[in-house]
Amino acid sequence: MRIGIFSDTHANIEALTAVIKAFESERIDRLVCLGDTVGYGASPNECADIVRKVAAFTILGNHDAAVAGRMDYSYYYDAARNALDHHANVLSKDNMEWLKALPYQVREGNLLFCHGSPMNLEEFEYIFAPEQAARCIDIWDQLGDLTFIGHSHLCKAFALTQEDVFEVVADKFQVRKGHKYIISVGSVGQPRDYDNRASYTIYDTAETTFEFKRVAYDIEAAAQKIFENAKLERNFGNRLFIGV
Repeated sequence: MRIGIFSDTHANIEALTAVIKAFESERIDRLVCLGDTVGYGASPNECADIVRKVAAFTILGNHDAAVAGRMDYSYYYDAARNALDHHANVLSKDNMEWLKALPYQVREGNLLFCHGSPMNLEEFEYIFAPEQAARCIDIWDQLGDLTFIGHSHLCKAFALTQEDVFEVVADKFQVRKGHKYIISVGSVGQPRDYDNRASYTIYDTAETTFEFKRVAYDIEAAAQKIFENAKLERNFGNRLFIGV
């Protein structure tokens, strides 16, 4: 089975559309979304409508939780908080109910899917460095052989043993027996690794290979929608061009 995994669309319909089109050419058997469909961007309903239609299941992200009233986000910086308030006001009833029902994690066989660190799921902790991944050794038995996460907007992979962790530096790699992996799949709608292309990933269960993929999209159109919306910070559009 070839599983297409994506995360952190952040209401960027142009990026999401490009990713879904790319998946269509990849012989994908099913799609999984790791959360944060909303937040930051200008098209929360359009993105939620598509994700609800195409994903076999979707994980709850922190921005999803905030919009759905499932977490306190009063400590977020003003621009992010204002965007969440705006999305909460414009989201359709069906999409709001969908966010309210999303799970913190899904386990399928030896695969675990969550938004942030699998430790303390409701706290949405980041994993973008080996020392953060190493903390998960403490919950070794709770990890999947592969644990897929989003949240950091970075494309990162870490291989763990019960004694050590190292970063896997490759766009495509074979899963090694005797290791567990924590894989951060990057962001569809707001990459932060100075590559402004939308990120998506593929795991092939038969070949036990994982691959990071990127696709260009109409950044100007996505940014212009943000610039034209008085409720959204202009910088949310500016950062799309440089991928931060």
